[in-house]
Amino acid sequence: MLTFFFILWIVLNGRVTLELLLLGIPIAAAVFLFARAAFGYSARTEWSVLKYAPLAIWYLVNLIVEIIKASLNVTAIILSPARRPDPVLIEFDSGLESEIQNVILANSITLTPGTITVKMEGSHFQVHCLIPEYADGIEESSFVKLLRRIHF
Repeated sequence: MLTFFFILWIVLNGRVTLELLLLGIPIAAAVFLFARAAFGYSARTEWSVLKYAPLAIWYLVNLIVEIIKASLNVTAIILSPARRPDPVLIEFDSGLESEIQNVILANSITLTPGTITVKMEGSHFQVHCLIPEYADGIEESSFVKLLRRIHF
C-alpha cells in the first residue's frame, strides 16, 4: 500500500523530479500510517486484497457484461409493443457468509437494469424484477458464485 500511495503521488503530480520524489516518500508514509491508524489497515489486510484482486477484477468485468446484457433486454422490453413488463417480487437466501459479500451482491443486483434489491437482511434478499424471467436462477447467479470464492 505504501508503494501504491507513492505511485499515486507521482501520477497526481504529473511529472517526476528529484524534489517531488523526495517529498513524496514522507507524504506517502504519512498517508500509509494514517490509513493504518484510522482504518485498522495491516499487512494481513494488504495480503488479502492482493490475494483476491484477480477475482475482484473478474467480478467487475462480469458485472459490466451483465449490465450491458440486461440493458439491451430492458430496452427491447420498453421498445416492443408486444412485450409488457410483468413485475414480480421474489425472496431468496444468497448463502453468502459475510455482510460485505451480501452488500456487494445487493448493489450488483440493483446496478443491473430490470432488477432492484428492495430489502436485505443478512443473507436474505427481496428483489423486484421487471419480468419473471429475471428472477430465474438469481440465487445461483454468476454474482453469487464469484462472491463465494472471495472471502473478506
